[in-house]
Formats: sequence, C-alpha cells, structure tokens
Amino acid sequence: MTPEERRTNISQAQHTTQVEPGAPQYGGASGRGRGLYYVHTLGCQMNVHDSERIAGVMEENGYRPASEEQFLAHDVDVVIMNTCAVRENATERMYGTIGKWKRFKYRNPHAQIAIGGCMAQLDRERIAKRTPWVDAVFGTKNIEDLPALLDQARAAQHTQVKVNEDLTLFPSQLPAHRASAHSAWVAISMGCNNTCTFCIVPTTRGKERDRRPGDVLAEIRETVTNGAKEITLLGQNVNSYGYGIGDRYAFSKLLRACGEIEGLERVRFTSPHPAAFTDDVIAAMAETPNVMHQLHFPLQSGSDRILRAMRRSYRSERFLGILAKIREAMPDAQISTDIIVGFPGETEEDFQQTLRVVEEARFSSAFTFIYSPRPGTPAAAMEQVPYDVALDRLERLLAVQERITEEILEKFVGRDVEVMITGVTGKKDAETHRYTGREKTGVLVHVGVPEGHDAPQIGDFVTATVTHAGRHNLIADPDLAKGQTYAIRRS
Repeated sequence: MTPEERRTNISQAQHTTQVEPGAPQYGGASGRGRGLYYVHTLGCQMNVHDSERIAGVMEENGYRPASEEQFLAHDVDVVIMNTCAVRENATERMYGTIGKWKRFKYRNPHAQIAIGGCMAQLDRERIAKRTPWVDAVFGTKNIEDLPALLDQARAAQHTQVKVNEDLTLFPSQLPAHRASAHSAWVAISMGCNNTCTFCIVPTTRGKERDRRPGDVLAEIRETVTNGAKEITLLGQNVNSYGYGIGDRYAFSKLLRACGEIEGLERVRFTSPHPAAFTDDVIAAMAETPNVMHQLHFPLQSGSDRILRAMRRSYRSERFLGILAKIREAMPDAQISTDIIVGFPGETEEDFQQTLRVVEEARFSSAFTFIYSPRPGTPAAAMEQVPYDVALDRLERLLAVQERITEEILEKFVGRDVEVMITGVTGKKDAETHRYTGREKTGVLVHVGVPEGHDAPQIGDFVTATVTHAGRHNLIADPDLAKGQTYAIRRS
C-alpha cells in the first residue's frame, strides 16, 4: 500500500482497532431510547461553536443532553470530547482525560466515548491505537457523521474513525443546541490561508472557506428571532472574509448589514489578522451602533525579527499604527491580544522589543503563552529557547500587562456602564451575591442590586455605576443616595 493509499484508508474509510484484552466492552444506550450525551470542549471559540453543532446533531438523532451532575456521576450513555491542537498541553490534557473516561465503561457497560475536533483531525490513527476503548474518532469536517459512527461501533465492537480532509458541509449548516439563549456564535468562515510557522490550524482546519453573506445574515436573524441579543462572528481570520471571491470589503459590509438587523443589540467578532485590518473595517466598527468597540488583535511578538521568523505579515510599527487609527476612531475601544514568548531564536533584545510594544499599545488584557512546538510546523524544527528562560520572560511580561490592565480598569470607576446580564456570582443567600455580565467593550462587571430594587434576569441590560476596579473585572455596587445609577432594561 502506498503512503497516499494509506492516508486515504485512514481518513475516508473506517479505520478499525481491536479492543485490547480486558478492556471495557463497547455498547450503546440501553433502556432509554438513544440515551444521554455530554460534550466536553477544549480550546477556542470555534470549538465552542462546533460543540453546539455536535449537540444539535446528537439531539436530531434522538439523544438527550445530560446535566453536569449526571456526567460527574457517570450516568451518561455517550461522552464526547471536542479537542484542541494549538498547544502541547492541550494534547496532554486530551490523553489524560480520555484515560480517566475509561472508567465510564466499567461503571456503565453500554457507555460510548467519542473524540472529535482538531486533535482527532491531526492524530486520529494514534488516538485509535493508544485508546482502544474509544468508540468513535471524527474530524473537524465530520460532525454530521458522529451518530452513524457510534452505531457502527456498537455493531462492529471496535473503534470507528472518519476524518475527511476536504470540507463538504459547513458546521453552521448543521442543527445546533445553543449554550446560551441570549448570546450566539456565528461562524463566517472556516480554515486559514496564512502560513505562520508556529501554527497547526491550517492542517487541522484546512484552507479558508467563506460562507455566503446571505447565509450568515439568515443565521443571525434566526438567532435573534429565537431570543439572541448578542452575536459573535467567528473565523480564523474574520477580516479576510470575502478575499477568496475578490471582495476585500466583504467583512466591513457584513458588519454594516448586522447593524440593520432589528433586535440585535451587540455584535462582536474574533479574531482579525492585523495585516488585513483595513480602514473600511475601522469605519464600519465606529459607525455601526450595535458593533461593539471591543477587539482581539493578536500581536504575537514585538520584535520584527521574530515576526519575520513567525511569517507574520506585519511589523511592530505597522501594528501600532493600526492601533492608533482604531483609537482615533473609537477612543473607548478595549483591545486584547495574544503574545508568544520564547519563540525559537528569541533573544533578550527581542523580548525587550515585545515589552516596548506592550507598553505603547496598552492592551486591556493579553493571552500570553510560552512557545509550544507543534509537530509538523516549521518552528518545531528550529533551535528552541530553554524553558526556564522562556518562563522568566513570561513572568516579566505578565507583571507589565497586569499593571496596565489594572490602570485601564481603574479609569472605569465612577462611570456608568451598560451590562448585559449573563449569570450570577456568589451564593444567593450571601452578602456578596451579585449579577454578572459584560459591558459594551467586553469588560466583565459584577453588579450588586441596591436594597429594595428589582434584581435583573439573564439577558437583561443593567446600567449601573462602577464603584470598584478589581484586577480583571469591575464591581458596580451603586449607592443611589450618593447619586449613583442602577436601572434595568428588558428588551
């Protein structure tokens, strides 16, 4: 068999692995229809979106969602892990969790286990061989195949694997079980056309494919009709949306079209690529009332030498120039970022350049990581920075960013903010009981209810005066006697 034939056999046919001696036997839902399922999600917002589609496909095929309590009690028929492959620790967590899940089969002989997502796309053969108690392994482009794979595993008594390399159906075309009635993820594209040397996403998600604008807007309208007040547009590079068909203004047009949808209160998006963040997108953000002034803008490094080694198609001064334009158009914008320290070849001088850019950019928050080599990426073959050196740099970077974040949050104290309520923090009978949500620019706010006033419900909008700034959130415990504000708006 040629290597190409072998790849085809694994990715398109049903790969089989016999159960190891003494391993729990394969089974299926018994005595309660198709049974209860539970989805455990690792990774990014795109994975969260895909998990909603996994849930929708399972329910369309007769399965019912299990509560977290039922999952913890092992009282479920199918447990599904939607995996991440971006960092090495995500891989380690995946195998560790699969090992723990083996006990499901001992406690419930009919239980089934399925592994999907990016690691399944990347490492399907090893998963099937290393964890033979897993019933189904399915790729990022095979969500709709999961129920059939579970049926086949039940009948064949061995692992079923299906991983397609080509996208034939957008996950957004599948039914969904939304995690929130008031906030919705809406994917506008899948895949990535960039060639960043540290990133495995093009391998796990494939080349960028855009959905039709009409399909995206139809889904948004449907979510609003069903009660959503806030949507987040998703893509590996949202602002390159439309480039494949030659429309470089497609993303800004989409943002403006979202502004015309009645009942849609808040629009966010993630993640844009700095190289494609054009003036028309800035204008659309600034001029469309329901597009929030919140932006996740990945820097990765402040060193031009390292950016070149990463194959990031911008340099630090261009990055800062775009930020200046954004802040000129939207002075209230809250901008977060991603930063990698310890990238292969990074020197102390390179790291100092990153600190310089962070000080100048004044990000509201930063997701900071020590570089993690991913097999198959060019950076994995480069000379690595010692871990203790990278850890020291990470700690110094965190100290700088923590200070900047605290300074930014402190400026909110005394201001009125509108918070969309998403949950409750603290115990209901405790004095610290507050309602929690995010204000327009994405900052987390915990709101206390003044004595004698109505408490908000999930999905309500509360305007309240910020009274304290924490390290990563705001507290609004308004004292109306001091002229501070508390008001509920139910839309």
